[in-house]
Amino acid sequence: MSAVVHPAFAARRNASRATTWWGRAWVRAVEESAYAERDLVAARALSRSGHVGGITTDAGRFVAAVEDGEGMWTVSGTLPVLDERAGTVLVETVAAETGRIASLLAGELPHALVEHAEESGVELLPYGGELATDCTCSSWVDPCVHALAVLSQLTWLVEADPFVLLQLRGLPRDDLLARLHAGAVEEPEAVDDLDTGLDAALRAAALLRLVEDPDQPLDHLF
Repeated sequence: MSAVVHPAFAARRNASRATTWWGRAWVRAVEESAYAERDLVAARALSRSGHVGGITTDAGRFVAAVEDGEGMWTVSGTLPVLDERAGTVLVETVAAETGRIASLLAGELPHALVEHAEESGVELLPYGGELATDCTCSSWVDPCVHALAVLSQLTWLVEADPFVLLQLRGLPRDDLLARLHAGAVEEPEAVDDLDTGLDAALRAAALLRLVEDPDQPLDHLF
């Protein structure tokens, strides 16, 4: 599994509130992990200041540099990864409906997917106690304001791309797609449906990027 370095966010004047149901679930976990409301307020301001460096995510961990006017600090954190059984259950849950992988590729996290996984004993979205963090600053509070700022920005990353959440849980995008395809090969009648669904989802994602950047070439869509 390879780490992913996400570009740093530019300063934002207004608060960026979670707009998706899974983003709000992540925010609840961050709020549960905080020591005090004033820490959350300070962390939200810091997350919008443009002083949080690019966040690196990997299976079960994340790290970023944060500057607060007093120094530059390194925040690291962990999230429990799914064990082998749970990973298999999650892959099977995604494969249960072909539209689920298409939704993930389009930047959506189906509520039914998470519910069905939970019914099988697999918790995908975290709770506060699972968000363990460490910071090189001298604060005795854990998580400190710097760590909460990074967790706040992780909300933006998870909202924009649910595969960030899956990666943190130990199931990155490429691994999930490979395991889905391997499962389809074992059942040949499912291969065409899976490949067609993946192709359609990738085309849809490409079209969304085209809307954002009209200068992109169109040849790869045909």
